[in-house]
Amino acid sequence: MELLRPESVDAATAALGNGSVALAGGTELVPLLREGIVRANALVEIADVVPRGIDVKGTRGQTEVSPRAGVVIGAGTKLAELEVDPQIPAALREACRLAASPQLRAMGTIGGNLLQATRCWYWRLQFPCYLHGGDRCHAKEGAHREHAIFGNELCASAHPSDPAAALVALGASARTTKRKLPVAELYRLPTEDDRSLTTLEADELILELEVPSVEASVYLKAMDRRKWAFPLVGVAAASSAGEIRIALSGVAPIPWTLESPDTLEDATPLPGTAYKVEIALALVRRALAEVRAAG
Repeated sequence: MELLRPESVDAATAALGNGSVALAGGTELVPLLREGIVRANALVEIADVVPRGIDVKGTRGQTEVSPRAGVVIGAGTKLAELEVDPQIPAALREACRLAASPQLRAMGTIGGNLLQATRCWYWRLQFPCYLHGGDRCHAKEGAHREHAIFGNELCASAHPSDPAAALVALGASARTTKRKLPVAELYRLPTEDDRSLTTLEADELILELEVPSVEASVYLKAMDRRKWAFPLVGVAAASSAGEIRIALSGVAPIPWTLESPDTLEDATPLPGTAYKVEIALALVRRALAEVRAAG
């Protein structure tokens, strides 16, 4: 395997595809390579070319900054940097803090975290499931306690990213090497014709995240352990201009937008995941109460 170290974003994207994959913090990719789930002819190290850091939106070079300006986050920024920066909305800070152990948060980037693969054990063990090009979701036939309650018609995997749900609730946008789009539109449910869970192309990189200011936000998480576990259910809520947006992690193959607590009645849990609906309802109510009180 070859390691490439391009000196510019253009050189990095030109090197991607055709068996090459991007490498940033490595906390996600390296284990997948080791297990043979991802195969690559070359690794394209992008740590030195993808933006890193936090800026107040639209104020580079200005000495006076509006507290309502929002922030721009480089995709190479570490989770550990985001969790302690007071410019970052509370929901995203908490989501980053709860995402992993201190060692992983010190290495993992926000861009990589948004694109992390499912923790579904059938996928990780390389069962011939839908995401691997097969014709069935093995979770529906086997153990599935940690799987999805929404969007699980073809695949019942659960998206593991805490920051992704927070960014969706915050109404954040991503700037890539090809376009700008809402973070929510980075994701898609798999279909018979396309089993991908993201909309990024093979030679497309996330460069920056634009996070608008909000009046109040919160991220709550239920997990099997008290610390450093993937979400059974995560709930992000953010209020802005009289509207509260809610997004969930751990309940669908992608970060899931919830219109209101009532739409939890539309959940389609498997027999072993019905408990997630009750947890989600409790956390959504708590999150709404906290956001309303803070706003």
